[in-house]
Amino acid sequence: MLKPNKLANKNFLSSLDISTNEVIHILELAKNFKNKKINIEFKNKVLGLIFDKSSTRTRVSFQVAMSRLGGTTIDLNPKTSQIGRGEPIKDTARVLSRYCDVIAIRTFDHSNLEEYAKWSTKPVINALTDLEHPCQALADYLTIHEEFHDFKDVILTFIGDGNNVAHSLILCGALLGVEVRIACPKGYEPDPFVIQKAREIYKIDNLLKISNDPYAAVNGSNVLYTDVWSSMGEEDQKKEKDTDFDGFTIDSDLVTKADKDAIILHCLPAYRNKEITDAVMESENSRIFQQAENRMHAQQALLSCLLSK
Repeated sequence: MLKPNKLANKNFLSSLDISTNEVIHILELAKNFKNKKINIEFKNKVLGLIFDKSSTRTRVSFQVAMSRLGGTTIDLNPKTSQIGRGEPIKDTARVLSRYCDVIAIRTFDHSNLEEYAKWSTKPVINALTDLEHPCQALADYLTIHEEFHDFKDVILTFIGDGNNVAHSLILCGALLGVEVRIACPKGYEPDPFVIQKAREIYKIDNLLKISNDPYAAVNGSNVLYTDVWSSMGEEDQKKEKDTDFDGFTIDSDLVTKADKDAIILHCLPAYRNKEITDAVMESENSRIFQQAENRMHAQQALLSCLLSK
């Protein structure tokens, strides 16, 4: 029976924290959990959730994943705990390390996540920051692998803002050798640091392509992916971004430029008929809700590796 391997790094703050072999192992574990081929329990283990940002899928998928492992979850709402009253992170992290066995944090500044990891003696997971969303990327590549059975010759095109989701898709894609194309308006390109790190990982040159032309980018693609144009905390930029992203909607016309068997992904929540049309979301090409389910399986696999001795 397949068993979870302990990860080399204690924390999972970034897609850069795991190796290619570890990504593949996590995805294989996730498929086995999903197909009920393995049953691994971590009885009496506790997952602490600290969510500074609103959440549906991340929160619920983590809670259910931990429950399926036989553990429990404590939801630490900053509004109803001392966290929201300005207690220093180094104090909170050291206290929670004595209560919890693993901590998942969803916050704005990536530096806050790193501060938690610095002071915590237990594993810290990035449940989303403004820089990365690595748990989402694990579920995304699990969905892609289920569809195409391997990553050879897969072309993933992300259309939209070069945001945290795009960053993790790029970095995890580099580990797996997937050609990743990002199509975004000028001025919304991914972080140069992320691009540099990905290019260092890729063994084949030119597998990461950044452009401002969605139609050229989707040509021959196997996976079309989008996200909201304005993330949490960017509400004041919404009107400006809606104008800047005109022409970057995944619609039926754009889909026809991709491979005929291309699948559609969206990390949700979606603003239908803005970054993606209702028709495309509900089309037979859509794997969006399978992708959402896979958050739970991927996180169950990740938790099992982080909790393994």
